[in-house]
Amino acid sequence: MTQLSRRRLLAATALSLLAGAAQAQAWPSKPITLVAPFPAGGPLDVVARAVAEQLSAGLKQTVVVDNRAGATGNIGAQAVARAPADGHTLLMTIDTSLTANPTLYGKRMGFDAERDLRPVATTASFSQMLVVNPSSGIQDFKGFIERARKGLNYGSAGNASPGHLTMEALGSLIGGQLNHVPYRGNAPAVTDLLGGQIPAGFVAIPSVAQHVDGGKLKALAVSGSKRSPLAPQVPTVAELGHAGATTDFSFVLMAPAGTPDPVVKRLHEETVRALAQEPVAQRLRALDLVPVGAGPEQTATLLREGRARWARVIQERRITADQ
Repeated sequence: MTQLSRRRLLAATALSLLAGAAQAQAWPSKPITLVAPFPAGGPLDVVARAVAEQLSAGLKQTVVVDNRAGATGNIGAQAVARAPADGHTLLMTIDTSLTANPTLYGKRMGFDAERDLRPVATTASFSQMLVVNPSSGIQDFKGFIERARKGLNYGSAGNASPGHLTMEALGSLIGGQLNHVPYRGNAPAVTDLLGGQIPAGFVAIPSVAQHVDGGKLKALAVSGSKRSPLAPQVPTVAELGHAGATTDFSFVLMAPAGTPDPVVKRLHEETVRALAQEPVAQRLRALDLVPVGAGPEQTATLLREGRARWARVIQERRITADQ
């Protein structure tokens, strides 16, 4: 490279950095839209609105939550992936919509989850609880494993839901013969668990903790790396000898690829401040969500590792988008 070429490259780099800094100083110049690609009222929506409220205060600009549900999160994520990379359109979604969906849907997603979106932060993490109806005759986790290897029906909140993926990850580890019964949401799955129409399921912990306490359901394990504060008596799958089945899920904040570094940095800082507010932490704890606040690099690693894991499980267990 000639000296003149080096000077031109340095000048171009400097101009690019200055442009990014100038854009960040002017940002946000209008209301920010935070897309939540699942229905209002669920845990993701609660986190999105709690963070949006604090972001509005910190950035001194309105942050509006836009629920664009459909296609297991693909519709809302695609809208953000195609939005201008100026920091005024963001995505709050569950990690599986960016880790499992690429294998399940492929090009039907309408965007490249790794190329078209940029990680900003991990906002919260959570796990699932394995419960059985007492009428199933399953007394403990060991008994569940024995039944699962022979053949067992189970329910979840839907195809590619956390409960579905968690059970199939366990099934992959133990060689389970599991038949998935997908429901349209967590509530109907819990209803049929209580009624004995399905004997078992990995489900959201807040939805079954009271039924476990009341003896209507038996809790065998939690999928996460730590015990749940809502059910501290229930061991993790790792404590029961199956660390390979440990599964935590996360809500992640994303921006369109190409969003300037200073904007992403400010968004992460404001998100960390939001999660540190006690009213926000209380709302999350009530839903058995753990505030995280990890930054762009850690979130990128989380998503990359998740894509590799779920691609392996989905292919091995022959999971399809329409299952």
